[in-house]
Amino acid sequence: MPTPEPRLAAPAVASLDPRPNLLGLTREEMTAALAPLGEPAYRARQLWDAIHLRFVLDFAGMTELSRPLRAALAERFRITLPAVADRHASRDGTTKYLFRLEDGATIEAVDIPDRHRRTLCISSQAGCALACRFCVTGYWGAGRNLTPAEIAGQVWAIRTLAASEGRLNLVFMGMGEPLLNLDAVRSALAVMAPTISPRRITLSTAGLVPGLDELARWPERPHLAVSLHAPDDRRRSELMPVNRIYPLAELLAALRRFPLEPRRRHTFEYLLIAGFNDADGDASALAALLGGLRAKVNLIPFNPDPVLPAEWQPPAPERVAAFRARLERHGLTATIRKRRGDDVSAACGQLRAFGRAARGFRRSQLSF
Repeated sequence: MPTPEPRLAAPAVASLDPRPNLLGLTREEMTAALAPLGEPAYRARQLWDAIHLRFVLDFAGMTELSRPLRAALAERFRITLPAVADRHASRDGTTKYLFRLEDGATIEAVDIPDRHRRTLCISSQAGCALACRFCVTGYWGAGRNLTPAEIAGQVWAIRTLAASEGRLNLVFMGMGEPLLNLDAVRSALAVMAPTISPRRITLSTAGLVPGLDELARWPERPHLAVSLHAPDDRRRSELMPVNRIYPLAELLAALRRFPLEPRRRHTFEYLLIAGFNDADGDASALAALLGGLRAKVNLIPFNPDPVLPAEWQPPAPERVAAFRARLERHGLTATIRKRRGDDVSAACGQLRAFGRAARGFRRSQLSF
């Protein structure tokens, strides 16, 4: 019997404005789009540079282009960012943004400054169908896929609203499962590639094996972070229903055949829940599970939320430290993710957008 696939998010919706959104086009696609206007190819380069290097988001401000060309562009195309519906600043400097898309769906993204670098945590879907029990987004269920313009638009919107300081990193750790919207993610990365290197981009996944195999064929790949959260199938399936489709043996086999450049490693995200998966024996089992892989483990103390199981709590700091120490004794590199933005529900697993003029959301679970 064939293995059932998880129910996908709905496809991206058609815009109410039929004009193509130039924000989602690569340089090559922009050149092709402008070709019918009869302009030389360098005009497309000027247009791309104005949008993506100088953040000029209206044609009138592109004074290097002739007035007739600007009028023709405005008639045929548009440059549309996601609208900022709300934003909340944390006491630690983190800012969470609520974006309203053109069809009324809402998504969240997070801007996390940290000394000499800045990390933007962005969404790939409006909602998520994977129903992971520790994730607020998964609690509310599936929405729809985002378009390349909506993915890249989160980054450009934040960069135009907040002064950029330090090296910019990008993580697909917001709402949604990137491997369920891989074509749009790839297009968005191609749009952003001239300004954000793939080496500064991390894609976080629950471990969908077909998507991993497709990603492995890309000539340039972002860093990979795999949500693991338990060292055995029983507990991982309890936390992550997708494990019933792609159990640990299949997931790890896919990761063992995944090509890694020199000095790169897979990151494994491990959520620590007190009394559930934080024992010394769990650390030893996790180390054995990852044996032979070029791996590092990012430990994430559980972030409570009113919609998540009330009995779940983060372990005490000394328990987290002991878990990390045991992993290191087994030869693994382990880090502890700093809790950022939890006072504005911007920490890991807390992104929602439901109930704030959200459309296209439904409380739903995976179908098996």
